[in-house]
Amino acid sequence: MNQSVPSAVPTATPTGRTNDPARTMTNILEVAIAEFAEKGLAGARIDEIAAATQTSKRMIYYYFGSKEGLYLAVLEEAYRGMREIEGQLQLDDLEPEAALRQLVEFTFDHHASHERYIRLVMSENIQRGQYLAQSTSIQQLNVPAIASIRRLYERGVVSGVFRPGLDPIDIHASISALTFYNVSNRHTFGLIFKRDFTNPEVAAQRRANVIETILRFVRH
Repeated sequence: MNQSVPSAVPTATPTGRTNDPARTMTNILEVAIAEFAEKGLAGARIDEIAAATQTSKRMIYYYFGSKEGLYLAVLEEAYRGMREIEGQLQLDDLEPEAALRQLVEFTFDHHASHERYIRLVMSENIQRGQYLAQSTSIQQLNVPAIASIRRLYERGVVSGVFRPGLDPIDIHASISALTFYNVSNRHTFGLIFKRDFTNPEVAAQRRANVIETILRFVRH
């Protein structure tokens, strides 16, 4: 059975283990994120991760159980990282439309600067989500994101700024679709239409258009 990051650091001491297991696990995850994002599950090599972290395959398997267990831990860490930053936005302190604008801005900027995150999500979709389905934490990781959208949307409906009848999950999906595609397809789209999405002027215009699209979708 594949497994995610252990909830507690193991008490046993394998040969060659460092004196800081938490730091070792963090280092392994950081390198593994790059490896899996670049090569996918099938192409990633535990040998490469071990060499880059100056550990051993045995140590990696000790902490994560298997290559698939490490891959799942990487997916969870990628989602956790985004949600932790997102949770610092303090959207409840802003007016509904300002809160929604800030959320879209954050999501656009995060995706634009974290291509590895996008590639990992794309990789897991190729796997039809079978590894993420084994996660015991992924549902709870994403609950706050939807709850935050629900609160700002309901405040907007009460104040008359937003139109009623929308689903917070659908709002989240719309934000994700526009900001995710901007990164996931920028190479093929840019090649076909001769538009460089990494160009600051192009990126700024695209960002503004995505924000306005979401706001118009939700406004009363």
